[in-house]
Amino acid sequence: MLRKKLFAVLLVSAMTTAMMGNVAYAAADDELDDYSGVKVACIVKTESNVYWSDMGAAIEEWADENNATVDMYYAESEENITGQLEQFENLITKKYDAICFAPLTSSNLVEGVAKATEAGIVCVNIDESMDFDAARASNGVVYSNYVTDNKLVGQKAAEYIAEKIGSGKVGIVEGAAGNTTSQQRTSGATETWEGMDGIELVSSVPGDWDRMKSMDVAAAMITANPDIKAIYACNDVEALGVTEAVINAGKLGEIMIVGTDATADGKASIQKGEETASIGQDNTGIGIASVKSAIKGVKEGFVPADHIGDENYPVINYVDSFLVDSDNVADYIQ
Repeated sequence: MLRKKLFAVLLVSAMTTAMMGNVAYAAADDELDDYSGVKVACIVKTESNVYWSDMGAAIEEWADENNATVDMYYAESEENITGQLEQFENLITKKYDAICFAPLTSSNLVEGVAKATEAGIVCVNIDESMDFDAARASNGVVYSNYVTDNKLVGQKAAEYIAEKIGSGKVGIVEGAAGNTTSQQRTSGATETWEGMDGIELVSSVPGDWDRMKSMDVAAAMITANPDIKAIYACNDVEALGVTEAVINAGKLGEIMIVGTDATADGKASIQKGEETASIGQDNTGIGIASVKSAIKGVKEGFVPADHIGDENYPVINYVDSFLVDSDNVADYIQ
């Protein structure tokens, strides 16, 4: 069902797009008749996070169906940012034609992209955007980036919560401190609520993308604010931890829990009447589109070194997000 949502048009502010580079709206314009003959590596975040493992499985399935050569690699942990760079640099030595990557932070793979550019490897940024200004300053070139507007994700969550509760106290379980995606989702929610009367943000604390830590963070929020009405979590792993805290406090049905990503586990929780809602992303579509773009770049003869400092790259391709709650969750259960 998620693939039916693939590549809906997303409007983005001119200021944001000017800062990020050349902008396109994701569409089926990277289709090729033949995807064979190009060796692609994909290095993403941790396999323990279902968002990334589902993406990896979908990429591998697509590759098998299309005679494409794609190898999946996963970061060892969310915290091991140096380790992910080492993994990336090791891929350069394996003579891949293209590397698709989802960085753990906005800057940890900048050096790797610069080295890949020097080696003539086409680089495509999957989902979470790296610091493209830093990449250009290091003579690194990224060909394209398929990404969800994460600030809009946070905004959608905040608007949904405000609509449902009307007024009252709310909290945020952020992702990892310093993580770009977390910052964007948090700021989207925070700024939305700041412009509303009657909504009071009482706590915004990192859960580090971890279920147990998020449960503890949410439990502390509930203890300090027993009348809190809703908690927004920056991914569904955290939202499931928040849900446990709400259940343990005996407040299921009293406190809304809105997550992000609409993962299989998140949707199952919504269907059970526990997690209230989740802002979904087409993670499988983003991953497959990234690989298609990388193969297209190689086949069309894109030479990274010819575009050092070129602000037309990467081409940013925005993919829309969508709300899943009890009203429509059945439509998203495969």
